[in-house]
Amino acid sequence: MATIRVGLAQLDCTVGDLPGNADRVLKALRDAADQGCDLVVAPELALVGYPPEDLLLKDGFVDDAVSTLEKLASAAPGCLGVVGTVLPADPGLVAVRGPDDARDVAGAAGRVPHRHLANVAALVGAGRLHGAVAKRRLPNYAVFDEERWFLPGDGPATTLLVADASVGVAVCEDVWVADGPAAALATAGAGLLCVCNASPYFRGRLRDRLEVLRDRVSETGCAIAFVNLVGGQDELVFDGGSLVLDRTGEVVAAAPMFEEALLVVDVPVPDADERARVLPGVSDRPRRDGPATPARIAAPLDPTEEVYAALVTGTRDYLRKNGFERAVVALSGGVDSSLVAAVAVDAIGADQVLGISMPSRYSSEGSVEDAAELARRLGIRCVSAPIEPAHAAFARVLEPVIGEDPHGLTDENLQSRIRGVILMAVSNATGAIVLTTGNKSEIATGYTTLYGDSVGGFAVIKDVVKTLVYELCRWRNTSAVRTGATPPIPEEVLVKPPSAELRPDQLDADSLPAYEELDPILEAYVEGDRTATELVAAGHDPALVDRVCALVDAAEYKRRQLPPGVRITSKSFGKDRRLPITNRYGARHV
Repeated sequence: MATIRVGLAQLDCTVGDLPGNADRVLKALRDAADQGCDLVVAPELALVGYPPEDLLLKDGFVDDAVSTLEKLASAAPGCLGVVGTVLPADPGLVAVRGPDDARDVAGAAGRVPHRHLANVAALVGAGRLHGAVAKRRLPNYAVFDEERWFLPGDGPATTLLVADASVGVAVCEDVWVADGPAAALATAGAGLLCVCNASPYFRGRLRDRLEVLRDRVSETGCAIAFVNLVGGQDELVFDGGSLVLDRTGEVVAAAPMFEEALLVVDVPVPDADERARVLPGVSDRPRRDGPATPARIAAPLDPTEEVYAALVTGTRDYLRKNGFERAVVALSGGVDSSLVAAVAVDAIGADQVLGISMPSRYSSEGSVEDAAELARRLGIRCVSAPIEPAHAAFARVLEPVIGEDPHGLTDENLQSRIRGVILMAVSNATGAIVLTTGNKSEIATGYTTLYGDSVGGFAVIKDVVKTLVYELCRWRNTSAVRTGATPPIPEEVLVKPPSAELRPDQLDADSLPAYEELDPILEAYVEGDRTATELVAAGHDPALVDRVCALVDAAEYKRRQLPPGVRITSKSFGKDRRLPITNRYGARHV
């Protein structure tokens, strides 16, 4: 048996930041080499960031990415670095289908990519570029649209000689399928599969990955080193959670979730197969001295903690990577704004978060006090800006236009829009980004006001249903208690009935079903793509199903106008769900 020392470089890369990403990768390569690693694996498309989307249609961007890779390779240490990037699909460098086959593999629309590109794992080491391995399976579902930009890899599977072991290289989707590229690499003699990944987070994703990886171990008999991207990119969050599995499927090393890490571990594998390709300066590199590196297995996160960490990571990186240092949050004294404020503080610090309380004639004294208490506990500055003067002034302006004083829904939405104007004025004056406070239950059913509570630059809990909002708030309070801190969210916020407080004695239950009944239907209809008929067949009340599905369908035009927000489910309102606004497919069960 051979032993190969592997470093998994779990990195937070930024789309388009070619120099910055290259610096991150090179530092990881050098740090790993200093720790005696024979092999270092960086995430999928680490050099360009994931997903680069239509940046790949810019010839200049692709040329700059190639130049960045060449510079990185020239500075690479003696260990083998496997680095995700994009390259022109040149058969001399990466084995892909030829240009004549492009139309067959460019996606369901038959579109030929602007340039023939491959999503590759580049092989660098000892100051040179040794080649690249192209991704063979291109996902085109959920948030993935890779057939729009890439051609799939082809040709014979090849293994590499590293530290007296045969190493196979694969990219993300290539290990998600049975009898696919992973099996081909095992047949070619691989004892270790190293896999570059950019696998976005949603609840339960780590469990899914582990199940798939164990299936591949069982199928191939290979150990697997799986490195994943970490950090936020627009609405996507990458959780890291990189893993090394031995040839029995046992997890022998695991990186922490939602933070950068270099995971170093010694992996026993069979001696090299004679077919393994020799890499000059890498395959013949002197073996490192010293004892085996102890395996590190990071403790898994509690399921609710996992979601909270995803919200913090996504918010932090969206603000940081887009140049926002400060955030402003409307504090109503309700549970949604309390959670958003807590996440914002944990993401960027209390001194960078401003709370604004904007009570109206209908705001209860308790809610105003709850908002102030929340701000005190979080340590953020809170400013009161009562909206009654603007509310009364708008009524005078609108009376000759609409023929009466605003009332009913018109008056409720007017209050929300006044608050939106105040928030955006503060944003313009201070440069702070407005964080919206609408949750997925409200957004799904249209229980939001366009140009009102939907106004803002980032929707922190856009993919969090109301029942989960309460669960996250309670988890955050419990977490504070465990560390000896004061729970940030007042208990009064968690026990009072939810209300928008836009009319006397208003409750959410006046307009929506109880969230305990609503959320399961929403999850099945939105995330599970069930029809109304299927929901009724599953046992849900027919009248309730008809009501909820009709609300969801009618609000599609609103959702198209919302800011991006953190994705924490398998189907969020964004890249995942692309339904027509004009749509006469009936929501009623038949």
